[in-house]
Amino acid sequence: MKVNTGHLTYCTNIHAGKNWDEDFNALKQNFPIVKQNVAPTAALGLGLRLSNTASLQLQNAAELELFKQWLQENDAYVFTMNGFPYGDFHHTIVKADVHAPDWTTDDRKDYTVRLFHILKSLVPEGMDGGISTSPLSYRHWFKAPEALKEATEKATLNIIEVIKVLASINNEQGLLLHLDIEPEPDGILETGREFIDWFEQYLLPIGIPEIKNLFNTTDQEAEAIIKQHLCLCYDVCHFAIGYEDHGAVLAELERKNIRVGKIQISAALKASLDGSGEEKQQIKQSFTTFNEPTYLHQVVALQNDGGVKRYQDLPEALDDFENEAAKEWRAHFHVPISVHDIGLLQSTQSDISKVLELQKARPFTNHLEVETYTWEVLPEHLKLPIAQSISNELNWVIDTLA
Repeated sequence: MKVNTGHLTYCTNIHAGKNWDEDFNALKQNFPIVKQNVAPTAALGLGLRLSNTASLQLQNAAELELFKQWLQENDAYVFTMNGFPYGDFHHTIVKADVHAPDWTTDDRKDYTVRLFHILKSLVPEGMDGGISTSPLSYRHWFKAPEALKEATEKATLNIIEVIKVLASINNEQGLLLHLDIEPEPDGILETGREFIDWFEQYLLPIGIPEIKNLFNTTDQEAEAIIKQHLCLCYDVCHFAIGYEDHGAVLAELERKNIRVGKIQISAALKASLDGSGEEKQQIKQSFTTFNEPTYLHQVVALQNDGGVKRYQDLPEALDDFENEAAKEWRAHFHVPISVHDIGLLQSTQSDISKVLELQKARPFTNHLEVETYTWEVLPEHLKLPIAQSISNELNWVIDTLA
């Protein structure tokens, strides 16, 4: 829906579905309830998530036309998609395989191009469309620095091939589409700093000659094309986990004319560890209730000296809980954004408020997407019916923006 700084939606990766039929049925069941609760008299956006299997099905012209008719009948529209998870995302162990196949592969490139061809027929006239994606790969798959560098270069080349497709669509149809890289813990790009450094040290040096030769442009024009079609997906949960300074990151992006394609509005778990021994043990037990086997739940511990210590998953962090050097934990578990206190733990809701304040003061994107996908694996006391949960999330954002 149109809000004061852009368009607001929710990511449909909240719905379990292995194929387009299951995805579409989930939308038919839940979207009308959400719309009635959130935007009964206004059009409501959808942040569409399609697996590879679903994308193969929806590229069929007849299926796509049926979906477009349903969107029109339900006063809904699609302007952003989540192209990060390629395969099953619920009812299976995902963990690091959320990155597979990664950007070093043709499978990832071809899947993403297919999503853009679907999106270009869905985006309303006059709007831009974006797809968020993996931060190249999972860094722990590459043990040696040389292997990591090689993977980064190969991934960058595949991303440039997607930029070529998007630039061609823009030239032919006047439609602006952008690929939005989503840094996250243990991705090859996991921080704002790493994204910006990759952009300047890999993407531009490799991409400018490629774009220049294909479109017969100058270096400056080639750089502008890259910056138009390759953006940052600002997932607030991921940036909060790393204790990043939102204002500083966004200011540097603005100075360097690197665009933010989308804000993913999401919250992580956190807790202060400066209490008594008994209080700390209760906090440990609280974190233990979130130790589930489906997704990676990386932990970043803020140290007393101001540094950070990173854990690849919650079990490793729990094993090191007695480490007295840590004064705060933040865990990669997408908890409801409309909730601040979760027993003895808290959410990083205040980070969302800060980012939305920056967005209100100086809008840096027009795509806002709520992304809380962990409802099925949340502790029971946090669960609500899916449609009600989504409605609560969206209404909280609307109230915060207002």
